[in-house]
Amino acid sequence: MPETFSARLARHCGLGLLILIACFALLGPALIGIDPATQSLGDSLLPPSASHWLGTDVFGRSVLVRLAHAAQLSLGLALLAALSAALPGVLAGVTASWCGGRTERGLVMLADACMAVPGLLLVLLFAAIAPGQYWALYVGLALSLWMEYFRVTRAASRPVLHGDAVQASRLLGFGKRYILRRHVLPALTPLLATLLPLSTAQAVLALAALGFIGVGLQPPTPELGVMMIEFFPFYSEAPWLIAAPVTLLILLVLGMMLLAGDKELT
Repeated sequence: MPETFSARLARHCGLGLLILIACFALLGPALIGIDPATQSLGDSLLPPSASHWLGTDVFGRSVLVRLAHAAQLSLGLALLAALSAALPGVLAGVTASWCGGRTERGLVMLADACMAVPGLLLVLLFAAIAPGQYWALYVGLALSLWMEYFRVTRAASRPVLHGDAVQASRLLGFGKRYILRRHVLPALTPLLATLLPLSTAQAVLALAALGFIGVGLQPPTPELGVMMIEFFPFYSEAPWLIAAPVTLLILLVLGMMLLAGDKELT
């Protein structure tokens, strides 16, 4: 079914929004030229101005530059975790559909066992093992996301591998690499293009949630959830502080949802 104009427009808007956030994350720290850890207690809780566009926090640190570093960390770590989950998930899903039998049953049982543990709880367990460590959050997020890739890939590749086109290719003597490249991957690409932004958004929200409850990354690391909990006590006297990370988090998730579109996953 061809994509409608409104769906294409939503995807383009989401992609444009994510490109702007990525440019802000990558180029912002260098263009602003301020160390996110530099403190100036005399400039505590300054309102937005020409010198500090988003004001300063209680320690006099620039909120704008810390927000740029937080966007870089959240977007980069979440995307890395989603891509790391996609590779084993897709390979396991295709292998299960291709081999069937005991191999498929074993992989399905493994995925079901992993899905029995809530994803955020799994990330929380790794964060408790190594508090404040990037690798613990990365591993926990990747392990909590691969099952969705497995489930979608297995369901989508099964009818392709049992279809007439693949059977004809096998009768003509084409190998596994040709079948994967010519038949399986084209069928999976649209679904993966939808699932990748969704899983990245899930990882961004998980990072922010763990930082907000104090079990993820720890201060003074500039991270969206950490910034929210740091700014929360000052919401009445400096409401622009809490608004900055919340707005960026909303825009990040909105951009990924628009980019994912409304395609139904199997």
